[in-house]
Amino acid sequence: MATENISAQEYEAFCRFLREACGIVLGQNKLYLVQSRLRRLLDEEKLDGIGQLIDAVASGRNLRIKGKIVDAMTTNETYWFRDLQPYTMMHEVLLPELLERASQPLRIWSAACSSGQEPYSISIVLDEFFRGRPRLRREVEIVATDISPTMLARAREGVYDELTISRGMEQERRERYFEQKDGAWRVKGDIRKRVKFVELNLMKNFSNLGHFDLIFCRNVLIYFSAELKKDILNRIADSLKPGSYLFLGGAESMASYCDRFETIRYKGGLVFKLKP
Repeated sequence: MATENISAQEYEAFCRFLREACGIVLGQNKLYLVQSRLRRLLDEEKLDGIGQLIDAVASGRNLRIKGKIVDAMTTNETYWFRDLQPYTMMHEVLLPELLERASQPLRIWSAACSSGQEPYSISIVLDEFFRGRPRLRREVEIVATDISPTMLARAREGVYDELTISRGMEQERRERYFEQKDGAWRVKGDIRKRVKFVELNLMKNFSNLGHFDLIFCRNVLIYFSAELKKDILNRIADSLKPGSYLFLGGAESMASYCDRFETIRYKGGLVFKLKP
């Protein structure tokens, strides 16, 4: 369809819609991204361009299309043990501290979990930790959230093809934590059962998720405005238990957005600890 003929007014309207729907801020140089991401959706819906797409959403005639737009425009780029350092720090530093003082189940939040590789990687690290330190074994709940129902459905199933499983998953872990299913690989039940998947838009209130000992919110805030980053980081701080921790993405920073954390460095990586 005619995504190549987007007018300045249509592009502005689409950017406004996307910002209001999920917080993503598109610059003026992202027209090519909109064109490539929406081409298939326009064809599927038999629409002649972004103008018709925005009209369909604005009129309230089709809420399903709104979800499909968000699906198309969110990156959903992920892989097993992405960046590695947070998982190393979690295993070597954070879990010993958090579990020593835990009197209740340990709670971990994986925000913007996409197709599930991050929360399942967290669950694998927990299993490996408990194997080495059975004395510290505790009940653990991992809450994994994402704005995309499509990604959440894929994550809940926990089935990955050969290409997906090969991105970051070592052979030894694959053999221990996955089982083959119809030519693909499925996360084993004891790893999956720790993870609860919930649909969530970070722009909305998330206080009902409860409080956490550790939050992964990585490679998400880079898409948001400065004002929204401040709001989300302060609400994340409210969702952490005293003395608990937050991981951001490698290219993300607290900068001037939130002063409620101190930076802890370890082996070239860093984590943010909630101040008393």
